[in-house]
Amino acid sequence: MTGIDVNYDLGYPIVIGKAGHFAEFVRHLERPALVLCDARPAVRTIAGRVARLMGRARILTVPLEERRKRLPTVERLLEQMSAGGIERSSLVVGVGGGVASDLFGFACATYMRGIRYAHVATSLVAMVDAAIGGKTGVNLRAGKNLVGAFRDPVAVFCDVTALRTLSATALREGLAEIVKAAIIEGGDFFNLLEELSGDPPARWPWERVIADAVKVKTMVVADDRLETGRRETLNLGHTFAHALERASGFTLRHGAAVAVGLRAAGLLALRTGRFSREEHLRVLTLLALFGLPLQTAVGTGEIFAAMRGDKKRRAGRQRFTLPRAIGDVEYGIEASAAQVRAVLRRLGEAPEELRARR
Repeated sequence: MTGIDVNYDLGYPIVIGKAGHFAEFVRHLERPALVLCDARPAVRTIAGRVARLMGRARILTVPLEERRKRLPTVERLLEQMSAGGIERSSLVVGVGGGVASDLFGFACATYMRGIRYAHVATSLVAMVDAAIGGKTGVNLRAGKNLVGAFRDPVAVFCDVTALRTLSATALREGLAEIVKAAIIEGGDFFNLLEELSGDPPARWPWERVIADAVKVKTMVVADDRLETGRRETLNLGHTFAHALERASGFTLRHGAAVAVGLRAAGLLALRTGRFSREEHLRVLTLLALFGLPLQTAVGTGEIFAAMRGDKKRRAGRQRFTLPRAIGDVEYGIEASAAQVRAVLRRLGEAPEELRARR
């Protein structure tokens, strides 16, 4: 298959390519199919191309954003799928970003107890994280992604040309997830991001960067499909990030929350004696060079309260994934309430380490 075909024992193709690779990718998918897509015009254009290549498959458009990633949206979608005659043997192709991947995947995991689903990722977040690994889900008032299912897609296509349609803000969202993957992997991947940080995004070797990030995720997921152990390393920064999103009423974008969450994870790692100040500064510097936020106006109390809804808690205790070094991440770490609150208070201020460097 043309494009970069990444498959590390997940059992389905993950293709990183451009619009011209669609035809060959679609030939591997069965017909007839239903195409689900986000309502944004750029995504609808891509969905139309997919539908035509699949023999004019029917398109169903769903308005999506994080605040709509709820059970009522899923119910409306399932009713529409039923009314449209979707059967257990049908294939659904979802087109969109991270919210689309989560919600469409969950709908397909639950409709008739599971039907086949493929995803065409159009955002950087979806390409490097949300569309890969079989996690699907929606939010409750109590917390993010508390309802969901593990359901692998039959294929994933990362449409690199769609990156041109993204705003700078949306592109930075994906960069936060890429930095997370680079902290986990370390070595050449983190070095590459540091080298690219001075270049405009239009000059980046996006297929290589996305492939490196996908490699990190797929190799971890292949070892722990149902998140009973090592897969928790992929939650680096996300315990803080999900709480920030919820505490902000989901007005804070996911990528911004992840960036602040990565700073928080580094601060907690420093406080518990796991991380060096030099490497913490490398992470903060890279995030800052990518234009990602490192502080938040959301209050300490609100964030701490929102953390109670985190799905990674065990026996009522909060657990974290923390860096020991760039390239060495530890999961299942417990911390006292006092330590966590101390870190959260720091998030209201600009990093003093960066001020000192300037």
